[in-house]
Amino acid sequence: MSSDVPENRSNAGNADDEVVLSDAAMSLINAGGKVDAGALRAAMDAAGDDSDDAELRRITFNIKSDLNKRLDRYLTDRIGFMSRTQLQKVVREGGVLVNGRVPKASTLVKRGDVIEVVVPPPPSSTIQPEDIPLNVLFEDEHLIVLNKQPDIIVHPARSHLKGTMLSALAYHFRYRSQSGGGLSGVGRDFARPGVVHRLDRHTSGCIVFAKQDEAHWKLGHQFEHRSVDKRYLAVVHGRIEPEADVIELPIGSHPSKEKGYREKYVVRHDELGKHAVTIYRVREWYRLPPGPGLDPKRDLDYTLVELELKTGRTHQIRVHLSYLGFPIVGDDMYGGRAYVDGSGTTLIARQALHACILGFTHPISEQRMVMTAPVRGDMAGLIVDLRSRGEVTSPGVLPGSTVELGKALPNSM
Repeated sequence: MSSDVPENRSNAGNADDEVVLSDAAMSLINAGGKVDAGALRAAMDAAGDDSDDAELRRITFNIKSDLNKRLDRYLTDRIGFMSRTQLQKVVREGGVLVNGRVPKASTLVKRGDVIEVVVPPPPSSTIQPEDIPLNVLFEDEHLIVLNKQPDIIVHPARSHLKGTMLSALAYHFRYRSQSGGGLSGVGRDFARPGVVHRLDRHTSGCIVFAKQDEAHWKLGHQFEHRSVDKRYLAVVHGRIEPEADVIELPIGSHPSKEKGYREKYVVRHDELGKHAVTIYRVREWYRLPPGPGLDPKRDLDYTLVELELKTGRTHQIRVHLSYLGFPIVGDDMYGGRAYVDGSGTTLIARQALHACILGFTHPISEQRMVMTAPVRGDMAGLIVDLRSRGEVTSPGVLPGSTVELGKALPNSM
């Protein structure tokens, strides 16, 4: 905060530091010295779209004594609605300055430090029902399994408070569900009620939500202990060989924090790389005939591959396949390209990745359930076009494969 900004001082919560705030932000700190999520959300809503959003959320902490505490831990104490991991990301992305410089999350907070934070908008604490179509694969009073469409996020985030799957589920439970109920209360404080696991915005397929707290905790335990069978289908550039293999490469965040790289992940062999294992099995190879505008080295060969996740790192499948030189069709973040058919029509411009099978034990009845989400829309159209335009070969059903293509691709066979 520049020195010419009027300051109000408040001994907010601790004697070891004080908060220096602009007049506009003075009401954002509660009696315990923490950023008040409700007050911040209300201030943002009241300010309107034309306000300087970042300046509204800028808060400065003046440190009065040596705290012997890492910066990320200090911020976690002050911004209770965000996890330490989330705040570490804010630090990496330049949302925090210490004495006017970009720090590390491990920087020790010392007497005399001036910490400026542009506090990320807190998630909305309420889910507004929206009439968004859902493809329900299974539902009872304990859980619901959906075939997620692409281009929809699971829960509210900083820039996406509407149009989420949770909004669609809130509407579904109120107006359409035959089983009644709603989402579990687990995660409600962070606008993530019922969310057991997630899929990327542009990834389609099987996803389960809990409707009761007991079901939520038991399902979460299965995901945590890797007893859930998750199988994906992807169409990638190139001919993958050998026909099956284990990809065991550690994954971490991209080392560059420049715009365009902040959300990316890479294979990392340093202390920031986390263990990640993906098993792939080829289901079909496609070879297109040469034609105008097609580069023989990159535009003729494609592979339909089944993927089994043994770990659940962010962007794991996308990073692993790209690292091997076989990026997913449409995944421009990791080297993939949109697919254009013979008439020049773009059939798919998002990653051709589909969560096809989700196998788990029902948290209440203890019955083993295996849900198959058929491939639909743009990805189904891609596979139909590849099969019809060129040569199709297959290694057969390899040991360990569980996806039945007749069920997964009912409109493509």
